[in-house]
Amino acid sequence: MSVNLQTPIDYLKGVGPNRADLLRSELGIHTYQDLINLFPNRYIDRTKYYHINELQRNNAEVQVVGVITGFREVAQKRGKRLVADFKDDTGMMELVWFRGQKWIRESLKTNQPYVVFGKANWFNGKFSMPHPEIELQTEHETNLRSAMQAIYPSTEKLSNKGITNRVVSKIMQQLFLETKGQFSETLPQTMRSELKLLSKSQALFNIHFPKSPDLLARAQFRLKFEEFFYIQLQLILKNLIHKSKIKGFKFSKVGDYFNTFYKDHLPFELTDAQKRVLKEIRSDLGSNAQMNRLLQGDVGSGKTIVAFMSMLMGLDNGFQCCLMAPTEILSVQHYNGLYELCKPLKISISLLTGSSTTLERRHIHETLENGDLQLLIGTHALLEDKVKFKNLGLAIIDEQHRFGVAQRSKLWHKGSSQSSQNETDPNEVGGAIVPPHILVMTATPIPRTLAMSVYGDLDISVIDELPAGRQPIKTVHRYDNNRLKVFRFMKDEIAKGRQIYVVYPLIQESEKMDYKDLMDGYDSISREFPMPDYQISIVHGKMKSADKDYEMQRFAKGETNIMVATTVIEVGVNVPNASVMVIESAERFGLSQLHQLRGRVGRGAEQSYCILMTGHKLSNDSKTRLETMVGTNDGFEIAEVDLRLRGPGDIMGTQQSGVLNLRIADVIKDKDILAQARYYAKQVLNLDPSLGLPEHKMILNTYRQMSKYRNIWNYIS
Repeated sequence: MSVNLQTPIDYLKGVGPNRADLLRSELGIHTYQDLINLFPNRYIDRTKYYHINELQRNNAEVQVVGVITGFREVAQKRGKRLVADFKDDTGMMELVWFRGQKWIRESLKTNQPYVVFGKANWFNGKFSMPHPEIELQTEHETNLRSAMQAIYPSTEKLSNKGITNRVVSKIMQQLFLETKGQFSETLPQTMRSELKLLSKSQALFNIHFPKSPDLLARAQFRLKFEEFFYIQLQLILKNLIHKSKIKGFKFSKVGDYFNTFYKDHLPFELTDAQKRVLKEIRSDLGSNAQMNRLLQGDVGSGKTIVAFMSMLMGLDNGFQCCLMAPTEILSVQHYNGLYELCKPLKISISLLTGSSTTLERRHIHETLENGDLQLLIGTHALLEDKVKFKNLGLAIIDEQHRFGVAQRSKLWHKGSSQSSQNETDPNEVGGAIVPPHILVMTATPIPRTLAMSVYGDLDISVIDELPAGRQPIKTVHRYDNNRLKVFRFMKDEIAKGRQIYVVYPLIQESEKMDYKDLMDGYDSISREFPMPDYQISIVHGKMKSADKDYEMQRFAKGETNIMVATTVIEVGVNVPNASVMVIESAERFGLSQLHQLRGRVGRGAEQSYCILMTGHKLSNDSKTRLETMVGTNDGFEIAEVDLRLRGPGDIMGTQQSGVLNLRIADVIKDKDILAQARYYAKQVLNLDPSLGLPEHKMILNTYRQMSKYRNIWNYIS
C-alpha cells in the first residue's frame, strides 16, 4: 500500500503530538509532503574521520571515533556543566554538556566506541566539543547515511525543545522507510530524457541523503526545474485562459482621433520602441480578448504618449478611457500634459482627485454617466462607488506597484457597474458583462527574472530607448568634504540659466532627524546662494498640499533656481530646464529610488548631471549601489543589482512577494533554470493548451494536486 503524502505529520513514527505541534508552528510542516519538501540549507562532509591529534584550532565541525573514559561535574557561575573525557589512540579531548545532563549520564556508557560530531573548540590548553552529536559506532555504521550530511532549517525554539538536526534527520529517514523511497513522478519521460533529469524518487533521496556531490547537484537541478516549471505553467495557463475566457471590447478601427493626432499634432517623432509597443497594444485591442498588459519604460522614455495614443484608439471606437496615478502631484501632471494634447482634438477631459470640489465632482459624475466626458484622469478617487462610466473601454494604471490587487479589481468592475439591458450598451456583449482593457505602466524597471515569476500572467511591453536628442545623465559620487567644489559647479550651471534639485532622504522612523537635516541643508544653501541673486524653493512632507504645489509651480515656471526637497519629488515632476540633481546622504537611499530621482533631470536637450553626496563611512552594499549608479543609466541593469542586494520579496512589496516563497529554487541565483523552465512550459502549452494529450496526463494531474494543496497560486494577482 502506498503512503498518502497528505497524512498528518503526527502519524509518522518518532514524531508524536508534541513534536508535531512544534513542527507545525515553527516550520509549517503539517503533512508528510511538507516534511519531504523541507529541503536542507547546506551540507557537511561526513566521509572524513579525524584523529584527536589532527584537530586544528579553527573551530570547524569534525567527526571523531573514540571512547569515553569517565564523567565529572564542574561547577560554574550558574549551575554545573557535565564533562566527559574522550580519547582515541592519538590523544584526549573533552565533551561538554550545559543542559540535559541527567539523561546524558544515564544513556552514555564508558569504554564503548562512539562517533562524535560537532565543533572542536580550543579551551584551556585542550580541545573540547560542546553538545556533540553522539552515537555508538555500531549504530553509526548501520544508519541510512550519506557522504554529505544535510543541515535543515531550524529555529531557537526547536533547538531548545530538543528537536536537533539529528532528530529531523532521523524522522526524515523514517519517512523514507515508510514510503520505501517511492514518490510519484511529476515530469514526463520525454522531458526528463531531454534534460537528463533524475527521477523524482532519486532526486528526493539525493537531496536529503546525497550519495555524492555530483548526485546532489543533479537532485537540486531537477527539483528547482520542477518548481519553476509548474509556476510558469500556472502563469502562462492563466494568461491563455484569460485570453480565451475573458472577452474584451473589440476596438475594430483606428479612426480620426488617432490619425489626426499622428499626422498633425504629434509633438515629436516616435522612437522605434514606442512604435513597436503601440503595435502590440493595437493588436491586443483589436482581438476579442481583454488586454492585460504591463508597459515598462525607464523614466523619460515616453510612456505617457503611448498611453494617450492607446486612449485615442478607445475614443475612435466610441469608448471612454481613464488613467489612474498613485499621487495627486502625478495625476495633476498627467492631466496638464494630456489637456494640452486634447485641446486641438476637442476631446473632453477632466481631473478627479481628493481635492476636487463638490461642484467639480457633481459635474464629472453627470458627464461620465451620460457619456459626454471622454477621458478621466485621477487618483484613487476614481475607485469611489459614485464614479460610474457610461462605457469604460480602457483603464490605464500608472506605477502599478503602488496599488493593491483589490483596488485594481475595483477599476476592472467599473466597465460593468451599471449594465443596462439596452442592446446598444457596449458593456453588454452577447449578454455577458465585459471589463475594460487594462494597461499597467511602470517606470520601475522589473528585472526579467522577476517579471517572469511575478507578472508572468501579463503580457509585457518594454520601451527600451530614450527619445532622440536626450543625452545620458552624467553621474558622479562626491564626499562631503568636496562640497565647496559642488557649490561652485551649481553656481556655474545657474549662470547658464539652468535649475537644480537638492534632495534629502526621508525615512519615516527618524522624521525629526530628517527634518533637521533638511533645514540645516536649506540654511547652508541659503548662505551660499543668498537672495536676491538666487531664489530657493523648499518642499517637504510637513507642508500643506497647497503650499507644496505653490513651491513646485514656482520652480516649474523658473521663478526659483534651486528646489530643496525631501523625496516627495521622486515621481513625476517634469521640469525640462532642471539639469542638476544633488542627492544628499545618497547612501541612505535604495537603488531604485536613486534611479527614480536621477530621472527628474535630463528631460531637456541640455547635458544633465546627478551628484551623489555621502560621508566617508560606507557599507559594502552602499558602495555597490553608488558604483552601479555611476556606472550605468540602464534601469534594467540597476534593477538586476537591486534584486541581488535586496532579494525579490523586498522589491515586489509584500502583496506580491508570496509568489516567491519558493521551496528550493531562487529567482536570482537560478535565473537560467527559470528561463529554461518557462521555455518548456510554453512548449507544452503551445502544443496542448488544455493538457489533454496522453503524454501530458502526468503534468495535468500534478498541476491539479498542486493547485489543491499549495496556496502559492493565490498570491498571484
